[in-house]
Amino acid sequence: MLQTSNYSLVLSLQCLLLAYDLFANAFSELLRGAPVVQLVLFIIQDISVLFNVIIVFLMFFNTFVFQAGLVSLLFRKFKGTIILTAAYFALSISLHVWLMNLRWKNSKSFVWTSGLQALFVLQRLAAVLYCYFYKRTAMRLGDPHFYCDSLWLRKEFLQGSR
Repeated sequence: MLQTSNYSLVLSLQCLLLAYDLFANAFSELLRGAPVVQLVLFIIQDISVLFNVIIVFLMFFNTFVFQAGLVSLLFRKFKGTIILTAAYFALSISLHVWLMNLRWKNSKSFVWTSGLQALFVLQRLAAVLYCYFYKRTAMRLGDPHFYCDSLWLRKEFLQGSR
């Protein structure tokens, strides 16, 4: 069972990783003059998204719901966040690769193709949704209903088995 002190530590780590993601999205364009710095910023951003995914799945594995074998119930409750996180990760990597390919040799030029601009807008929109849904999932996973047998869980199990 996830104890309160452990949960607050895990939640703090998740918020720190989300804050870094926000920082990287907000200030990465200011660092385009130094492509190596921007590359490192992008790599750390992508790794932080992966760490957030790992942390959420570790929290899933720690729930009573998962240990009771009701993985489909967890997936049903959190599939929006899982799918959105995967889409955001794919959009982020695509944007980072495209930006680095365009700007690596000539970082002083300002190149924005129509496709790059569309991808940039999609990635930033997905970033807002990712931050909201991820934080909501992290908060919901702190609910004690997920960590012990309860009437709610039995009702969900009965509804799922029909």
